[in-house]
Amino acid sequence: MTTRTPRLEIEYCTQCRWLLRGAWTAQELLTTFQDELGEVALVPGTGGVFEIRLDGETLYSRAQSKGFPELAALKRLVRDRIAPHRSLGHSEKRAEGG
Repeated sequence: MTTRTPRLEIEYCTQCRWLLRGAWTAQELLTTFQDELGEVALVPGTGGVFEIRLDGETLYSRAQSKGFPELAALKRLVRDRIAPHRSLGHSEKRAEGG
Protein backbone atom coordinates (compact mmCIF):
# COMPACT_ATOMS: atom_id res chain seq x y z
CA MET A 1 0.00 0.00 0.00
CA THR A 2 1.36 3.41 -0.92
CA THR A 3 0.53 6.56 0.98
CA ARG A 4 -0.95 9.27 -1.20
CA THR A 5 0.34 12.78 -0.64
CA PRO A 6 -0.28 15.25 0.64
CA ARG A 7 -1.62 13.27 3.60
CA LEU A 8 -3.72 15.07 6.18
CA GLU A 9 -4.29 13.43 9.57
CA ILE A 10 -6.94 14.40 12.07
CA GLU A 11 -6.22 12.84 15.44
CA TYR A 12 -9.25 12.97 17.72
CA CYS A 13 -9.97 11.85 21.27
CA THR A 14 -12.13 8.73 21.46
CA GLN A 15 -12.74 9.28 25.19
CA CYS A 16 -14.23 12.72 24.41
CA ARG A 17 -16.29 11.29 21.53
CA TRP A 18 -14.85 13.73 18.99
CA LEU A 19 -15.10 11.33 16.03
CA LEU A 20 -17.98 13.30 14.51
CA ARG A 21 -16.07 16.57 14.84
CA GLY A 22 -13.05 14.96 13.18
CA ALA A 23 -15.17 13.44 10.42
CA TRP A 24 -16.93 16.75 9.76
CA THR A 25 -13.57 18.54 9.57
CA ALA A 26 -12.28 15.86 7.19
CA GLN A 27 -15.38 16.21 5.01
CA GLU A 28 -15.00 19.98 4.81
CA LEU A 29 -11.31 19.77 3.90
CA LEU A 30 -11.87 16.99 1.35
CA THR A 31 -14.67 19.00 -0.26
CA THR A 32 -12.53 22.14 -0.46
CA PHE A 33 -9.30 20.43 -1.53
CA GLN A 34 -10.64 17.44 -3.48
CA ASP A 35 -8.04 17.85 -6.24
CA GLU A 36 -5.10 18.73 -3.97
CA LEU A 37 -5.29 16.28 -1.04
CA GLY A 38 -4.08 12.74 -1.61
CA GLU A 39 -5.52 11.33 1.60
CA VAL A 40 -7.30 12.32 4.80
CA ALA A 41 -6.98 9.97 7.76
CA LEU A 42 -8.94 9.92 11.01
CA VAL A 43 -6.59 8.79 13.78
CA PRO A 44 -8.10 7.66 17.10
CA GLY A 45 -6.34 9.06 20.17
CA THR A 46 -6.97 9.70 23.87
CA GLY A 47 -6.38 12.34 26.50
CA GLY A 48 -8.32 15.18 24.88
CA VAL A 49 -6.25 15.23 21.69
CA PHE A 50 -7.47 17.04 18.58
CA GLU A 51 -4.59 17.64 16.19
CA ILE A 52 -4.41 18.23 12.49
CA ARG A 53 -1.21 17.30 10.67
CA LEU A 54 -0.22 17.67 7.03
CA ASP A 55 2.57 15.32 5.93
CA GLY A 56 3.71 15.10 9.55
CA GLU A 57 3.68 18.86 10.25
CA THR A 58 1.27 19.91 12.98
CA LEU A 59 -1.03 22.60 11.62
CA TYR A 60 -3.36 22.75 14.58
CA SER A 61 -3.28 21.45 18.13
CA ARG A 62 -6.21 21.84 20.49
CA ALA A 63 -3.81 21.56 23.44
CA GLN A 64 -1.78 24.54 22.24
CA SER A 65 -4.73 26.61 21.02
CA LYS A 66 -7.05 25.83 23.97
CA GLY A 67 -10.01 25.13 21.69
CA PHE A 68 -11.12 23.83 18.33
CA PRO A 69 -10.05 25.34 15.02
CA GLU A 70 -12.20 27.86 13.20
CA LEU A 71 -12.87 26.17 9.85
CA ALA A 72 -12.01 29.14 7.58
CA ALA A 73 -8.68 29.62 9.38
CA LEU A 74 -7.93 25.89 9.11
CA LYS A 75 -8.69 25.94 5.38
CA ARG A 76 -6.27 28.85 4.95
CA LEU A 77 -3.53 26.92 6.80
CA VAL A 78 -4.01 23.91 4.54
CA ARG A 79 -4.31 26.03 1.39
CA ASP A 80 -1.13 27.98 2.17
CA ARG A 81 0.80 24.69 2.15
CA ILE A 82 -0.77 22.73 -0.70
CA ALA A 83 -2.31 25.33 -3.06
CA PRO A 84 -0.90 28.77 -2.15
CA HIS A 85 -2.20 30.54 -5.25
CA ARG A 86 -5.76 29.28 -4.84
CA SER A 87 -8.62 31.49 -3.65
CA LEU A 88 -10.96 30.12 -1.00
CA GLY A 89 -13.83 32.32 -2.16
CA HIS A 90 -16.37 33.55 0.36
CA SER A 91 -14.72 32.01 3.43
CA GLU A 92 -11.53 33.90 2.69
CA LYS A 93 -13.30 37.22 2.16
CA ARG A 94 -15.23 36.79 5.41
CA ALA A 95 -12.01 36.11 7.32
CA GLU A 96 -10.44 39.26 5.90
CA GLY A 97 -13.35 41.30 7.18
CA GLY A 98 -15.31 41.45 3.92
